[in-house]
Amino acid sequence: MIRSLKSLFAKQPVEDESTLQHRLQLAKAALLIEMSRADYVVEPSEQRTLTVVLHAALGLEREEILELIELAGQTADKANSLSELTLLINEHYDPEQKLLLLQSMWRVALVDGHLDEYEERLIRQVADLLNVSEADYLRMKAIAES
Repeated sequence: MIRSLKSLFAKQPVEDESTLQHRLQLAKAALLIEMSRADYVVEPSEQRTLTVVLHAALGLEREEILELIELAGQTADKANSLSELTLLINEHYDPEQKLLLLQSMWRVALVDGHLDEYEERLIRQVADLLNVSEADYLRMKAIAES
């Protein structure tokens, strides 16, 4: 499955809906992994939340999520910038889906009870790249905190 997922992140000349959805899953997972790594300490609570968020958002089984996390981590390692990870999402997500992604990022950042400046900066950068307003950025934080 890992090999098949690796090929999904590379844009195909003619792409069917299923392939596009897999690429979007990978991009979302890579951003959430970046979130869990932002403060340079990946807490077990962050790992659990990452798994829960991905399961809720993507409806994948646990084994598939673990494989996706592994592949998305490799993708995040290879990405030169956040814009590589957000480009696909920006093109295909509607405003509500973008807000849900930010809310998920906030959940991962806040689960350990400490918001690091690097975590907050990362979410702000992603929000900017996704053209999310400051008001919506703060609203997603408030929802995640509650």
